[in-house]
Amino acid sequence: MTNSVEFLHAANAIKQHKENVNQDDIENLYGLYKQATIGDNNTEKPSFLNFIGVRKWNGWNKYRNMSTSDAELAYIAYVNKIIKE
Repeated sequence: MTNSVEFLHAANAIKQHKENVNQDDIENLYGLYKQATIGDNNTEKPSFLNFIGVRKWNGWNKYRNMSTSDAELAYIAYVNKIIKE
């Protein structure tokens, strides 16, 4: 699946607004991005000692069963919300 121009624009735009992004936003954006570009998380959950890996895994896994197109739309909306804050 090829991602939409709007999705790719949002992925680039969020890089310009890093100061507006907190840890929860990062987790959600990561999860939506992975869901939109890859689909369901079928990887094994990292060891609890791998704090960043677990956080990323949880972020992606929370969007399991969401279609890639819905994840794209949710990602774009999330980025737009952050940019407007």
